[in-house]
Amino acid sequence: ESVLSRIRSFEYSQKNAVLVPAAALGVGGMLLYWLRSGRKIKTIDMGDGWWGSGERPLKAKEDESIRPFKIETSDKEIEDLHWRLDHFRFTPHVEGAAFHYGFNSSYLRKVVAYWRNQFDWRKQVEVLNKYPHFHTTIEGIDIHFIHVKPSYVPHGRAVQPLLMVHGWPGSFYEFYKIIPLLTEPARHGLNEGDVVFEVICPSIPGYGFSEAPHQKGFDSIATARIFHKLMNRLGFKEYYLQGGDWGSRITTNMAQMLPQSVKGLHLNVVFIGKQGLGRLICIMLGAYAPWLVGLSREDARRFYPFMQKNVYDVLRESGYLHIQGTKPDTAGCGLNDSPVGLAAYILEKFSTWTDKSFLYKDDGGLESKFSLDELLTNVMIYWVTSSIVSSMRYYKENFSKDPDLSAHNRYSVYVPTGIAAFPQEILHMPRVWAKDVYRNIISYSYMPRGGHFAAFEEPKLLAQDIMQFVRKVEQL
Repeated sequence: ESVLSRIRSFEYSQKNAVLVPAAALGVGGMLLYWLRSGRKIKTIDMGDGWWGSGERPLKAKEDESIRPFKIETSDKEIEDLHWRLDHFRFTPHVEGAAFHYGFNSSYLRKVVAYWRNQFDWRKQVEVLNKYPHFHTTIEGIDIHFIHVKPSYVPHGRAVQPLLMVHGWPGSFYEFYKIIPLLTEPARHGLNEGDVVFEVICPSIPGYGFSEAPHQKGFDSIATARIFHKLMNRLGFKEYYLQGGDWGSRITTNMAQMLPQSVKGLHLNVVFIGKQGLGRLICIMLGAYAPWLVGLSREDARRFYPFMQKNVYDVLRESGYLHIQGTKPDTAGCGLNDSPVGLAAYILEKFSTWTDKSFLYKDDGGLESKFSLDELLTNVMIYWVTSSIVSSMRYYKENFSKDPDLSAHNRYSVYVPTGIAAFPQEILHMPRVWAKDVYRNIISYSYMPRGGHFAAFEEPKLLAQDIMQFVRKVEQL
């Protein structure tokens, strides 16, 4: 019996010697499979679209040529503008209004007088044409873009393609001051790194010199797809993206759609509309112990008092959003007919979105950050193209499908991401919250000054942040 028990014990230990590793291997394999399947990146379906007039041609192949484009003007265009400015109907403001009621009408008189008597649109057209402009047809509509290459590339230095996307009520012109800093950094004292860019700045369809969609439903997903097609048509397989305002959402969608094509994503504003009990508790605790919920001291300084900065200020600044997200054509037709109304509507945003304290200034602080030539050139891009209505429709097309702009947050962004958080931005997004969607943040900068129109207002600060971000990505 003693011998038999030893034999059985030996057989049992032999079975264990085989079964235990086999079981461990099986469990390990299942765990590895689970981890791999769990880490599979879920992407937005690229799909396809047609935004031209009428039905999509069944057999006709789209013209994929890249056509040079030049902005032009005429005596008739300028005479019509001057006639309308001469017939501006002035409305007196209440005493002490500053910019609390919107654009101060006394200051508006000064802007109109400058526009009529000193602003030189022909000269500004020359400024706009200093960079190469192009048109190409994608999904039935003509897409406008500028494409600026560096004039000199030092030996051994790689040129990085960078797509920069504007928002509303901006335009491709917002990037005119930052482009030379990115394409010729050495000339502007920014040669501390080895990064040089060629910059592509498209106009969102319906904005400026990009044709407006003729069909309903043109949203940020359609824009992201079109801009991927544009970059592919220009011969790029991988590229960097940068955006603010709508440009932030469009470039984020591009990273969610084709992550393999996006080397890195740089944003100067982040919108994440996450709600729920967890976020509410985080907000409440953050007011007393920010470190407990992952907020830095600077996050707390920019975020609190919560009701003032995240409710009252946002409500005050977002009335336009409700109009444009519901019935844009009604207000739009008036703006498209009146250059003064258009200027007041657009330039008021360049006041309080640049610095909230400008609300208390009679001139809205506009000329402390921009020149009237710069501001009116942006307005003129909307005026001469009659694009204010189609630009406003972009809100309806996006909000009608996604009322709180949170649907796309289901798709995490895994490409390397850099965020430049400007202190006067409409909403502050702490890094700890941004990570809910942007899972690979390798650069998060608390910018020392600046607001919503970062490239237009603080081009050097933004250029430096983009460069340090790209250097980090290239070293990965």
